[in-house]
Amino acid sequence: MEPVVGSVQETGISIDRKGHQKMTQLTEMQALLATHQLRDFKEGSIVKGHILEVRAREVLVDIGYKSEGVIPLSEFEDMEDLQVGDEVEVLLCRLENDEGMVILSKERAAYRQNWEKIVKVFHDSGIIKGKVRSVVKGGLTVNIGVEAFLPGSQIDIVPPKDLHQFVGNTYEFKIVKINDDRKNVVLSRRELIEQERADKRSRFLEATKPGDIVRGAIKNLTDFGAFVDLDGMDGLLHITDMSWGRLGHPSELLKVGQEVEVVVLDINRDKERVSLGLKQIQKNPWEETEGRFPVGTKVKGKITNLVPYGAFVEIEEGVEGLIHVSELSWTKRITRPSDVLTLGQEIEAIVLGVNRDEQKISLGVRQLEPNPWEEIEHRYPIGKQVKGTVRNMTAYGAFVELEEGIDGMIHVSDMSWTRKVNHPSEVLKKGDEIEAVVIDIDKNSQRISLGVKQLEDDPWKTIETRYKIGDLVKGKISKIASFGAFVELDGDIDGLVHISQISEDRVDKVKDHLKIGQEIEARVIKVDKTERRIGLSIKAAAYDEEEIKREAAAFDSLRPGEDMVGLEQAFAAAEEYRPGESRKR
Repeated sequence: MEPVVGSVQETGISIDRKGHQKMTQLTEMQALLATHQLRDFKEGSIVKGHILEVRAREVLVDIGYKSEGVIPLSEFEDMEDLQVGDEVEVLLCRLENDEGMVILSKERAAYRQNWEKIVKVFHDSGIIKGKVRSVVKGGLTVNIGVEAFLPGSQIDIVPPKDLHQFVGNTYEFKIVKINDDRKNVVLSRRELIEQERADKRSRFLEATKPGDIVRGAIKNLTDFGAFVDLDGMDGLLHITDMSWGRLGHPSELLKVGQEVEVVVLDINRDKERVSLGLKQIQKNPWEETEGRFPVGTKVKGKITNLVPYGAFVEIEEGVEGLIHVSELSWTKRITRPSDVLTLGQEIEAIVLGVNRDEQKISLGVRQLEPNPWEEIEHRYPIGKQVKGTVRNMTAYGAFVELEEGIDGMIHVSDMSWTRKVNHPSEVLKKGDEIEAVVIDIDKNSQRISLGVKQLEDDPWKTIETRYKIGDLVKGKISKIASFGAFVELDGDIDGLVHISQISEDRVDKVKDHLKIGQEIEARVIKVDKTERRIGLSIKAAAYDEEEIKREAAAFDSLRPGEDMVGLEQAFAAAEEYRPGESRKR
């Protein structure tokens, strides 16, 4: 049987010699190829295509050319949503590479299409949305249709330490700089934030008044207070307005990021400053302190602060009292509260005074025990002979410990009947066990006056029986002054050899003729019981009775205020010498 041969134009079917039919109808793809052969594909042009396949690293796209095009998968932002058949606009980079593939770019097509839009936005509002892509040196890269740069200083009001937290997030930005030739774009997020905060500040200042309760978050802590972010408006919460109690540092009560409710204390709209208070929301614990803590009440509390002058004790939340260092003990010598108290220590005290207006409470610890000075005169009556230890010395006297916490003081004038003691170290030393007599008591000042010389009778009462004018005496030079020398006589009595009584010859300087410790022989030419002075003359040692009377008369003519000075003035003289001391000449 002969095969039937038909025309393709007529039937669209042909039968080969072996009897098999073959479809000759043009496929849809052939039809499309026939159509696109009329198109003019140029490198650098933007064309439309359809996704043929999504691979691990690339996407195949049909643009109607004789071969498929390839696009890196990384150029698609939403890779999970890619579907075969999706239409995309791409830039034709190369018609054929070495493998015969068409090289396409979705990003470059979008970049070209978006650039004019970005330029228009820049000249209009300048506000555009973008997604942060990566961290680069100095800032971030942002995709706004084209790649833009966001400097680190323009990310936020306070430049963040970790830039990676922004990667992948979408924000609004302001285009602050654009270079059409280089296709560079610089963005700022900070300007938008500042503008938004400025708008919020303006609304806050218009709508808020002192006394209003507002909410905010602790933004920053300093030594003097905390800054609170009131949704765009910063307010200062001073440390003194945080708590009715004592705070050493704001961090003891607050932490950064903490939400707080505060009251507006003051608003300065010109300077845009807001003062806030936290303690004012709570009841003032000082309002009824006088009724709750009357004078004389025993209270318990905890040591919250130790200072050189006392200790602060919290007796209830927000209420502190001060124990002055002088109120710690009746008798113990406490120089620093920290010597006997510690922070956090629980303690009892007596309320001594309350000042509600100044928010002060005075406390005392020693009042918990009887005051030993109340009956001091019964334990140490005037005239009683006592024993004690020299605890300390000053220029004017020595302190003697009679018992723990009870001292008596011996003034230099009460150390000797016969000698002028300029400093207590001349007759006493620290640690000496001595006897003394109580000569006075001052309960209010808590002072006991003691005397050592009162242990013996006053030798000056009978001085005329021991020393008479004309007597030849021996003694030792004890002190030298510009006007003369003092001589220690028997019975611990000092006599004075005036400079005029040293030699028949003129004497310019006493120290050139006499030395400390030198033994001398002299005549008594003056005995003044009232002034407690004995005048001596070395040059008159060999005089007869008439000559002695003449010298005595001359000695009496010396002016007490200038020539015949007392021992007190002698110690103040410029050329004074004492045993054991050296002096530069």
